[in-house]
Amino acid sequence: MSDPIRLSGNIVDVITGTIAPGKITLSDGRISAIELTPEATYNTYLCPGLVDAHVHIESSLLPPSEFGRAALTHGTVASVSDPHEIANVLGIPGVEWMLEDAKRTPFAIYFGAPSCVPATPFETAGANFGPDEVDQLLAKDEIRYLAEVMNFPAVISRDARMMAIIEKAKIRGKRIDGHAPAVTGEALQQYASAGIETDHESITLDEARQKCRLGMKIAIREGSAARNFDTLWPLLNEFPELCFFCSDDKHPDDLAISHINALIARAIGHGVEPMHALRAASLNPIQHYGLNLGCLQIGDSADIAEFDSLTTMRCLRCWKSGQLVAENGQTTLPYLPTTPINRFDATQKQPSDFKLPSTDGARRIIVALDGQIITDETEATAQSANPEQDLCYIAVVNRYADTPPAVALIKGFGLKDAAIASSVSHDSHNIVVVGTSTEHLCRATNLIIQVQGGLSLTADGIEKTLPLPIAGLMSTGTCQDVAHAFTSLSNTAKQFGCPLASPYMTLSFMALLVIPKLKISDQGLFDVSTFSLI
Repeated sequence: MSDPIRLSGNIVDVITGTIAPGKITLSDGRISAIELTPEATYNTYLCPGLVDAHVHIESSLLPPSEFGRAALTHGTVASVSDPHEIANVLGIPGVEWMLEDAKRTPFAIYFGAPSCVPATPFETAGANFGPDEVDQLLAKDEIRYLAEVMNFPAVISRDARMMAIIEKAKIRGKRIDGHAPAVTGEALQQYASAGIETDHESITLDEARQKCRLGMKIAIREGSAARNFDTLWPLLNEFPELCFFCSDDKHPDDLAISHINALIARAIGHGVEPMHALRAASLNPIQHYGLNLGCLQIGDSADIAEFDSLTTMRCLRCWKSGQLVAENGQTTLPYLPTTPINRFDATQKQPSDFKLPSTDGARRIIVALDGQIITDETEATAQSANPEQDLCYIAVVNRYADTPPAVALIKGFGLKDAAIASSVSHDSHNIVVVGTSTEHLCRATNLIIQVQGGLSLTADGIEKTLPLPIAGLMSTGTCQDVAHAFTSLSNTAKQFGCPLASPYMTLSFMALLVIPKLKISDQGLFDVSTFSLI
């Protein structure tokens, strides 16, 4: 039996909705006593450990053990995580790899069974999950829910295969997460009535309100590319019991700075009732998903984050199950080396492989939007890239077989005599590359093939890579090392004209066919509104 640990501060009780000065005693990983001291004055706040209610850990470019090590420094003690990135590359063995690596960290990771592998039938992935594969995962105790049902047209039309997957979760009594960008009205009613319980993809406040009125819970997302907080924060006062916070996809440079704690501070700064914001970051997801986490009650697991104030939410210390895991922004946990798992079958390309298909008349062109994973589109009669008009090539290269790349044009990346490429390319994780010439496209692509997955940049006299040997998605380095390398690549892309706040995160979503408006897969341009290849 270890010696008791005694903490003092303003105790945030998300169960009763009160904040009061007091002392907490921790014994053997649990809260053994709470004493309120009304006469005392404290400057710090003792809160339940925070929860990221929807995240793809792979998008941090870190394995679960290292993601947890970084998140704990911000007071986040748990995540609800969809491993569909690695599932699309490696199938069930990839998910099992994530489960095993997660056991190496005190950070609590609650995984879901990916429901859409691949996300659509209009792209090539490394695996294909039907009802049997999903049920095989749902049967595991570590799998707590059916992860985001991304193929919303299939749900709305009551596609038999999709409905069979949803039914597997219902039979096992597990929660069902949603994904319904820009879905409203009768279509939304159809989607929700299928048993979908949450959404993190709302683009407008009215859309999110419609979902809340149907009883859906909204994860207010602020990631590295998709940022919806400024639009959706009023929900916290309007539907406080239906709100979570999530990052969805958070790159290592952003994770090194802040996490869910920053969203609480921003919400309170906007005038949100503090308890609403604090519950969205803890109690609400804990109760919805049935997470085994403490809420600062006697007998609870000692999952506690100490913050300097409710306006800045800087994490001073963090305990998970009574273990001090972070202090003053630094982890107390050791770095753990990781053994990679991977699949990468593509071979070196030639510039001629990236020839843009000719067309008569106007050509449909993707328009990337800063701070969003949705795209717009425009038209032009262009037959090649034109950097002076912010017109670049975009290509997707199949990583699972040697097939011709799909090539189109895109605006918004602003590159000048350069290319950037990534094997983090949602959700099938083929290689996606944007550049000003077929030569640059080829060089950037071949750099990734050479290292069997990663991020790259080419320009005249410059070649840079960040290898991602774990499934072509994750690094084996520390969060700080990966963040430094990632920042260097991003800054170099900006030096060559890219105006986007997060060039590589935005790039990674140009092949995500379940997010409007115009996207591209390894099979060609895709119109999300008609859900068909062009």
